[in-house]
Order: sequence, then C-alpha cells, then structure tokens
Amino acid sequence: MARTLIKTVLFAATVMALGALAAVAANAEPARSYDIFGDSPAAAPAAPSQDYSDRSSPSSSFVDDPWAVDWIDPWDAPRRIEDFENAKAPMSDAPTLGDAGYWPLLRAISMYKNIVEWGGWERIPKTGGKLEEGIVDELRVPLLRKRLIATGDLTGAGGNPTVFDADVTRAVQRFQSRNGLLPDGVIGRRTLEALNMSAKARLALLERNLKRINKLSTTLGERYIFVNIAGQKLEAVANGRVERRHRVVIGKVDRQTPEYTSKITFLAFNPYWHVPQSIARKDILPQVRRDPSYLKRLNMRVYRGYGGREVNPYKVNWNQVNERTFLFRQDPGPRNSLGTVKIHFPNPHAVYLHDTPSKSLFGRNVRANSSGCVRVEHVHDLTTWILKAQGWDRKRVDALVASGARKDVRLKKTVPVYMLYLTAWVDEHGVVNFRDDIYGRDGRHASL
Repeated sequence: MARTLIKTVLFAATVMALGALAAVAANAEPARSYDIFGDSPAAAPAAPSQDYSDRSSPSSSFVDDPWAVDWIDPWDAPRRIEDFENAKAPMSDAPTLGDAGYWPLLRAISMYKNIVEWGGWERIPKTGGKLEEGIVDELRVPLLRKRLIATGDLTGAGGNPTVFDADVTRAVQRFQSRNGLLPDGVIGRRTLEALNMSAKARLALLERNLKRINKLSTTLGERYIFVNIAGQKLEAVANGRVERRHRVVIGKVDRQTPEYTSKITFLAFNPYWHVPQSIARKDILPQVRRDPSYLKRLNMRVYRGYGGREVNPYKVNWNQVNERTFLFRQDPGPRNSLGTVKIHFPNPHAVYLHDTPSKSLFGRNVRANSSGCVRVEHVHDLTTWILKAQGWDRKRVDALVASGARKDVRLKKTVPVYMLYLTAWVDEHGVVNFRDDIYGRDGRHASL
C-alpha cells in the first residue's frame, strides 16, 4: 500500500513538472516562475472543490489529463525530475495578489485535493526523540521520507529508507523554509507538528487563503504595497510586477496587526512619536512609576493633551494618574520608536509602516514583536520607491534623514496599501508556502 502511494505521487508530480515546463517553454504565463521540486502549482487533474470567483482562466498548455498519458515507469521519476533542474525558472516578479497569485494558489488547491483523495500521509510518531542526520529508525524515517515525497520536498527514493541521510536533511530544510521554520534540517517539535498537519487541513488552509486573496478588488492600482501579516513580508508592486520585497515586524499576539486597506497620504521624516493611550497604559506608565528618569533616557516629553503645556515629569505623582491624564511624545532621534520615517495611511487602528531602531529583530525567524504597527526593514529603500514618482532618489532621502529636520512629505498621488493575513500562498519561486496561524484567525482548519 505504501509503495503504491509513493509511486502514484511520484508519477503525478513528474507529469505536473512536465506540464509546468511546457507552459514556461511556450510562454503561456511568462510572469510566473515554477519550481518543479516543490509544491508547484502546475497542472493538476482535479478541479477545485469550490467556485471561487468569476475570473476567466488564463491560456495554458498544462497537461489536462495526466492519467491518459502513456508515461514511463514512475520509479524513474526522481532521476528524470533531477534532469530538469537547470530548466527551473528564475525568481519571478509576480505579486502575491491579483491573478498572478490567484491562479497558482488555485492549482495548488487542485494538487492538495488529489493528495487528500489518495489518502494523504501518515503521521510520524512523537516518541523516540528528535530526528536528525545520521539517525537510523525503522519506523519514523521511512514515514518521514514518504511524507516529504508526498509534497515534493524529497524528490528521490534512493538510499536506505531507514537512514536519515543528507538527502533527507536537505528535504527537511526545504520543508522548514517554506513553512516559516528555522531550516536546520532537524525534526524538532515544531517541525514535527507541521509535518503531521493532515493533507485535509492543508487543503482547507489553501482554500481559506484563496478566499482572502479573492476578497480584494481585482483593481489593485498601478502602484501599491502589500503586507502579508502572517508571512511577515512586504511587496512594493508597480504595473503588475514586484519591484521591492522587505521583511517586516508585525504585532504581538496580544497587540495584533489588523487587516486593512487604505492609501498612503504622507511620509513623516524624523518624526515625533505620539504614544497611543494603550501603549502608555501597558508600557510607559509602569516604567515611569518605577523610574521617572525613564522618560528622559528615551527623549520623551509629557504634555497636558494635544496643544497643552509641557509638564515636568519629576513633579508628577505617577501613582495617581492614568493614560488619559497626559500625552507622551518622543522626540526625533536614534532612540525614537518610529526610527527615521513613518509611512502614514488613514485607518481607525492608529497603525502605520515605519522604521525602527531595533534592527536586530529582522534577523529573527518569527517577527511578531511590535504593538500593532508594521516595522519595515531597509525602510529608506521603500521610502525612495514611494517618492520616486515625485522625483526623489535615495540620495535625497538620506540627506533629509541625516539633517535631523522634521518634515512631512505629502504624496501628489496616493499609494494603496493592502494588509492581509495569509497563512498559505505561492511564493516568487512557485513554491507553496504555509505559516503558523499566530493570531488564531484560521480557526478549526489548523487542527483538522
């Protein structure tokens, strides 16, 4: 039974790879890249289980019925797939939103629907300690290999099936990378949980996230910014092509970044930070009550409301005030929580994109550390991109930042910003990605 399942999956994956390569060769969909080693959204025989929209399908030369093809012995599939390695398309500039992201995700749904119909994959037991290269395990390693083959992370069936070898390590790293896990090649608790999520649950996540993408208007704008909250990534898109990608820091679990659509209206250089009342209550006041010099160290001033007079913090009994008593404002400078620039768009949540003095956070694998706003890595590059239409270049941006001068620059033409919570999508390499539902917005789908 297990041998039959492996052969079936390898057979289907090989035909899908050929279909993808045929489409690339024919320039059927030139904006998309395909990764024949991953969960490629290439041709799949089954139709999606739901009608998601009235979008018309793009022209394609994908194989319509792989089961009707007079094909090779499927046990030759690993070697033959490897033959196509040099034909893999380069990184695509196709965006996550719009048709460029919709159709690959729809094809991924078809692929996972087939896996569910084939019976999915077996769970790998939690007992026996962690799995890593060099381990020999007659039960768990064969199950791990079959699990990785099922989704294309492991493309070969060679070697001793009970040995965790270098090929398995690379396959695990690949799986970890596309699941937002630290790609160390070791099967620890979090990796095991991701591997053991059922095919049915994965399919449900893909379908749920397709709906999230589809709910946005197909008219996104000539230039726009997309923030994938769960993916902790940002795309700057112009004329249907991604021109910049940035890592971002999102809100903590108890201070979640909201899903929202708005338009960027101005950028504040060397900004003041007017502390929201919620942050004043949770963060600032507890610190000041312990140490009034905390405000001075952070270059923070205290006022009696907007437009009110400044208050000497050493003359305040902080145990008798609350977050509504005073306004806290942090001056521009190296310790300012907004960094050197704030990218403003109207919204009822008081969130925006901004720089940060805590650059080390961008090196983390999971970056849910803010109070709800989105911190952007290399924000001056993004700032330059936004202001490019008004004749700005990076040199001008850097000069203004270096001057320390407070300046608001209004956009002559607003730039849409879309903040969406995606836990499944197809990336610029054509690989299906999943991320932890850190905010618990996927509900029951994550536990199927």
